[in-house]
Amino acid sequence: MNFSLEVGPQTDLDTLPPVKDVYVTMLPGGDYKETADQSDELVKKGFNPVPHFPARSIMDDTQLKDYIARCKDVGVKQALVIGGSREPVGKFDSSIQILETGFFDGIKIGIAGHPEGSQDISDKELEKAMIDKKPYADYIVTQWLLESQPIVDFISKQSVPVHVGITGPMKITSLIKFANIVGAKNSINFLKSNFSKALDLLKPKDPNELIGKVKEFTGNFHIYTFGGLKETNKWLKENGYV
Repeated sequence: MNFSLEVGPQTDLDTLPPVKDVYVTMLPGGDYKETADQSDELVKKGFNPVPHFPARSIMDDTQLKDYIARCKDVGVKQALVIGGSREPVGKFDSSIQILETGFFDGIKIGIAGHPEGSQDISDKELEKAMIDKKPYADYIVTQWLLESQPIVDFISKQSVPVHVGITGPMKITSLIKFANIVGAKNSINFLKSNFSKALDLLKPKDPNELIGKVKEFTGNFHIYTFGGLKETNKWLKENGYV
């Protein structure tokens, strides 16, 4: 199995587990130059950096070209192109708009997948967006989920590889908070229904059960660490994943 994970522009890279693909976030209000610089550091350390390109956080063609050029110049060969979760700062309001520019020529492209829907757009709009983006995509990275069936159903409909989003080991209380943020509807219901059954809410929820249920459909898993690199590193090693 192949595992990837996310870091931020300021993450201490000395704490990274020995995975190959490391995604670098560009959060709302962030500076794309910092994401490009972190990607540079990852290349120097032997990782394959995958910077985020959130359309709604990019001002215009000039800024997009500069961001891509900075990444290419340091050896970036892969990117995750997403809509982002804020009001547009400039001319772009969807990922398809920056994909259609043609500026990503020569870069492997990942796009976002939402098996449980998105809080930002309707299911109908989401389905159309997937159809529009698919010709540009080499693979899909999903939002993180806790139930296997929506993932299996989603994978069955795709024509490109799917990298399933999972969390590292986290407390159930923390998972509920992040589930609400990303709008993972079914996972929120799953967490709330199991909340009272948990014998120890301080005990991290292990993603191995989910992996076991979907690994016959995909061998690619993307870990959302939410800052818990130390715990994620320990979990990967204890389970023999790295």
